[in-house]
Amino acid sequence: MKFLPMVYLLLLIPLTAPGSATASKEWNVPVAEKTLSNGLRVVVSRDDSAPTFGLCVTYGIGFRLEPKGRTGFAHLFEHMMFEGTPDAPKGVFDRVIEGGGGWDNGDTRFDFTEYIETAPISALDPVLWLEADRMKALNFSQANLDNQRKVVKEEVRVNILNQPYGGFFWLDLPQKAFDKYPNAHNFYGDFDDLDAASLQDVRNFFELYYVPNNAVLSVVGDVTPEEVFAKAEKYFGSIPRHDVPPKPDVSEAPQTAERRSVEYDKLARVPAVAIGYRMPPADSTDAIAGAVVGEILHNGQASRLYQVLVKQKEVALEVDGGVNWPLGSPYAYGGPTLMTSLIYYPPKVTEQQVLKAYDEVIEDLATKGVSQAELERVLTKMRSDWYSQLEMPVTRASILGQLTLFGGNPNRVNEIPAEISQVTSDEIEAFARKYLAPGNRTIINRVPASLAHTQEAGAKGAH
Repeated sequence: MKFLPMVYLLLLIPLTAPGSATASKEWNVPVAEKTLSNGLRVVVSRDDSAPTFGLCVTYGIGFRLEPKGRTGFAHLFEHMMFEGTPDAPKGVFDRVIEGGGGWDNGDTRFDFTEYIETAPISALDPVLWLEADRMKALNFSQANLDNQRKVVKEEVRVNILNQPYGGFFWLDLPQKAFDKYPNAHNFYGDFDDLDAASLQDVRNFFELYYVPNNAVLSVVGDVTPEEVFAKAEKYFGSIPRHDVPPKPDVSEAPQTAERRSVEYDKLARVPAVAIGYRMPPADSTDAIAGAVVGEILHNGQASRLYQVLVKQKEVALEVDGGVNWPLGSPYAYGGPTLMTSLIYYPPKVTEQQVLKAYDEVIEDLATKGVSQAELERVLTKMRSDWYSQLEMPVTRASILGQLTLFGGNPNRVNEIPAEISQVTSDEIEAFARKYLAPGNRTIINRVPASLAHTQEAGAKGAH
């Protein structure tokens, strides 16, 4: 399956939001939940606007839990889940879903792996059977492992090794920003580690983490909760629960000094800089303010960074970023994460010029906060974006799965708009002072190899 950025899954189709402050107070997503005796959490949200459904099975296993020396293992295993089972050989899963008019995919993130499907409601029973079937057992064979190992390695070549910038802002930056192995390793996969993975390693991984009491089943569509609960019991109820290993300590000691590094890129034509600030835990009272700050700084051409760096001072070509970006949501994550700013800039501009302009934007936010008009614009857009995601059953199912897995509260789907609305300018100012400090950030300057000498000369001149 394709290793897709989370933004693709959440914004696959831009829809018109129920949008507006009034809608955010009145429109509530229906949510019902039940835990089966084997520990599987089942979440249902009815949406009878079309005779379809979106389904997501979210497992509490991601990059952070990879064994040492097995980089890329969680992602490799995601692929193994599509290699068939004793009762549904390879290819059956896709043929059943696509033959019924639907589509499916899977993706791995730091704290979870999810498998998603959407199809006409007539395909719900077959899809539930297929998901339960691969939770019970997989077709473990050396041929399947060798095949998917090659697929993952080819993804690394296509998406990293042979691409300008190599995903440095989401792959390299966390490795330099954090210190503990779970948070700071090459999660896409070192080729030596991928080659060293044995069939028994894969089997053990499955038996430890792909169990009902480490999973959430969420279904959104033209269904009733009672109907889905009964079907979940029918298809998943007999799968035994197993002890899940305790999660490693992923807490990080506070960062006390800015970290900087330079990478040279043979394929890039213009330089780029990635800036990552360590963020508070997702359950912190500061977290929602962080999400808003991320939007103020990065939400498209109206954002502060774009307006100042690209439009006014012309030291940047493009700006993007946010909290837990681009591989996750700013509202649900299970360990240390970053607010990342990615800035592409002209070859004639130096890194120091970019950072000077960037720091002025941060300083202005930390000392003056935001006007009420700007704040209302950003908060309205955030609520609108949230509702847009929820309109599509498959993305709503994904969001419900994550909220249940991390916070145990799928009803938070209806609380987030109010949390966003309550953020004040004073909170934004305080957040910027506390978290957007130079000592709390890591910077990578990605320089085209052809410009290496120019950049080095500029760096020396700045001192």
